[in-house]
Formats: sequence, C-alpha cells, structure tokens
Amino acid sequence: MEGDVAVLDKTKFTECYRTVWRTPYIMRLAFSAGIGGLLFGYDTGVISGALLYIRDDFKDVQKHTWLQETIVSMAVAGAIIGAAFGGWMNDKFGRKKSIMSADVVFLCGAIIMASAPNPWIIIVGRLFIGLGVGMASMTAPLYISEASPARIRGALVSTNGLLITGGQFLSYLINLAFTKAPGTWRWMLGVAGIPPIIQFVLMWFLPESPRWLYRQNKVLEARNILEKIYPTDEVEKEMKALQSSIEDEKQSEDATGCGMFSKLRNAWRNKVVRRGLYAGITVQVAQQFVGINTVMYYSPVIVQLAGYASNRTALALSLITAGLNSLGTIISMLFVDRCGRRRFMIVSMFGIITCLVVLAAMFFQASKYSESHILGLHDLLESIFWLWLLCQWSKYI
Repeated sequence: MEGDVAVLDKTKFTECYRTVWRTPYIMRLAFSAGIGGLLFGYDTGVISGALLYIRDDFKDVQKHTWLQETIVSMAVAGAIIGAAFGGWMNDKFGRKKSIMSADVVFLCGAIIMASAPNPWIIIVGRLFIGLGVGMASMTAPLYISEASPARIRGALVSTNGLLITGGQFLSYLINLAFTKAPGTWRWMLGVAGIPPIIQFVLMWFLPESPRWLYRQNKVLEARNILEKIYPTDEVEKEMKALQSSIEDEKQSEDATGCGMFSKLRNAWRNKVVRRGLYAGITVQVAQQFVGINTVMYYSPVIVQLAGYASNRTALALSLITAGLNSLGTIISMLFVDRCGRRRFMIVSMFGIITCLVVLAAMFFQASKYSESHILGLHDLLESIFWLWLLCQWSKYI
C-alpha cells in the first residue's frame, strides 16, 4: 500500500477526527464500507438468540443437537468459501462491485431465513449469510484502506473491527427486542436484511477504489477521486505514490507470475515475510481456539445451563458477553500503541490461559455431579459462566 505506514495511536485518532471534520466525504466512504463489518458482527451474533426460539418451533432441532450445530456452523462454512471467492472478485471486478454483490447475498440470506418453513431452509439461508460474511470481511477493510488518506488510514480501518463487535452487541439488543413479538426468530434473522439495503444504496453513489482504478489504467477517474479525498496540494504527491506502488507490484508479478500460487511461493522465499506469516497465522489460529466463537454462538444456552431458564433472561444476561466483547475492542484500540503489541498480547494471553485452565477443571468437576446434586450443579455452572465471560474479555484486551 502506498503512502505512510498505517499506525494506530492517539495522534492518528486526533488527526482522523480533524480530517473527516474538514472532509466529510472521507467519513462517508469509510462508514458506507464499514457497514460490511456491522453485518459481519450482526449475522455471527444473532443466531445465538434466534436458536432458542428455533428450537421451540421445530422439535427436530430441539431433539437433535447436530441440527443445531449445523444451523450455527453453516455460516462459517459459507464464510470460508466467500472469503476465497471475494479475493478473486476484488481483483477482477473491483471493491465497490464486490461490496454490492455481498449486500445482495446478505439480503437473499436474510429473506430465506426469515421465511424458512423448516430447519433445512434456515441452513440454506445461513450458507448465504456466510458467503456474504466472507466477502465482506475481505472487501470492506480493503476499500476503506484504499479510499482513505494514508495519514489516517490506520484509524479508519480500525473502525471496521469496532463495527464488527458493535454489530454483535446490536444483534443481542435486537434479539431481546423481539422476544415478545409474533414470529420471534423470523424477525431476529430478517432484520439482517435492512443494513445491506442501506449499504447497497450508499455504495451506488460512491466511487470505486482509486487504487483499483489506477491498476485498470483509469488514471483520470483515480485522480478525480483523490481530489475529493486529499487537499489540492497533496493530490500530485499521492498520484506519484500510487504510480510507484503499482509499478513495483506489476514488476514483481512479471518476475514471479501473477497467479495466487506464484505470489505465495515468492512470499515464502522471503525470510522476513515468512517469519511474519508464521507469527500472524499462529496468532490468528490461536485466538480462535480460546472459544470466542463458541461463546458468541451459544452464550444464551450457556446462561440457561447456569440455571436461568427463561429465554428472555438468558438473552438479557448474554448482553454482558457482547458488551465485554465491544469494550475489549475499544480498550485494545486505545492502548495497543502505548503498551506495545508484543507486551499487550503476552499479558492478555496469561489471562486467557489462567481462565481456560480454571474452566477446564470446573467443567471436569461439573461432569461428576449427579441429578441429586442439582443445587450444587447450578452454582458450579453459574461460576463457569462468569469465568467464561472473563476469559472472552481477556482475549480481546
């Protein structure tokens, strides 16, 4: 990426605020694309509450846990396909069209789920939602980074992560709002169709990424967009930086090939890049194994295991999970540069490891309880629930 390194710190946020205040067009670009992150968070979080009522309406789902697991996990399966397909779409058709295509997929998934006559149609809808999630997770931060000034790029891109956790928190609020409505889970899942409509309309009137346009030899169009983003005296400098960056990229492709496997092979041969890949992939994989996805998908069920039988009460208490999730994201954004990435990660990992060890011991003890010890089991499961919440919060800070 051309321009400055996207560093995220207090001065960047101050500069970001000043820049978008002077040039609201930049915030319009970032917010419109950032709705993709909101959709990501909402559609991964909403199923936790909807599943409680889906079980009530469909006895097969109530009786077969594998059917519940399929409904939940199908979105993840779709996201894997969507992410792989989204990368190709971004390069072939551009970031704008990819975002709008993801919106169409999101909307189709929401309509299918809201009108589903049986669990299998819900599963199909979840697959569509997953495709949209995968495409949005690839495209939204890419569009924001390429359509924002280099000096505030880090601050703007970081808002996408905040919108993801914000979307998860919103999903719990929406779930709670529709607990008394006729249709309950149909409304919870159907509301997911509103944000993609809004984003589709907003993106219709916004330009393509200037970097992608320049790459397609549409230099004049790229310049016109940069003129709306940068002050007049900086446009020429950014055009030269864009030209230099893309020329270097094309030279690298000519030398190693432009195919995906050629790029991966070239990156693997570079010792610095290879070490970065080791670290980055390990961190990404490890953070998924702390159980954050499980607790987001099943937190109301975990609350009910702790003894709170009411669906509405379980959803209300699950707001704590989503709230800590969002709070942890905000804390990390504010302090990660002050404390340093490595130190911040090591401290949080100690918290995660401690909580997981305690959780493992308590779940093991819980498995020994019989029905005659139901009161003690209730207390134990309640303790497990609160420890699980602490574990998830530790993961995000």
